Amino acid sequence: MTTYWKLKKFDELSTTELYNVLHLRQEVFVVEQNCPYLDCDNKDQMAHHLLCSHSESQADELIAYLRIIVPRGQEDAPHIGRIACHTKVRGNGLGKELVEKGISHCTRLFPEKPIKISAQRYLVNFYTDLGFRVCSAPYDEDGIPHIEMIYLNEPAGLSCRS
Repeated sequence: MTTYWKLKKFDELSTTELYNVLHLRQEVFVVEQNCPYLDCDNKDQMAHHLLCSHSESQADELIAYLRIIVPRGQEDAPHIGRIACHTKVRGNGLGKELVEKGISHCTRLFPEKPIKISAQRYLVNFYTDLGFRVCSAPYDEDGIPHIEMIYLNEPAGLSCRS
């Protein structure tokens, strides 16, 4: 089945697209992972949003998503987060394609900047296979073990944790 990809800034999202983004994130991170947390963290407004669906319609169900948080300063790096695939499309390589597209957009938008992620610990091998490397000790985030990872060109003075 064909997939359609869109990269949009927050103010370019339609209300339907925003609803679909929040719905998928709540479905995956709050309900499926049984992790009550405040998903609306005031970072969406400063981010680029990568959306994937099976049609070009804004009303179509979102099947994969991630956000790219824009670097705040010269020494900061873009941060890929809220990486989510709908349960019905897992196991077919879409998650890998999603992260690869996120990396590609980051390197295009923020050339020569490393890319940060806060990975759930059980996914370290998945991200390592995509070129990320571990750069922190494990830590707890909302009751789930995480680890900071970084991709490419780590300039002098840039630490993993922002």
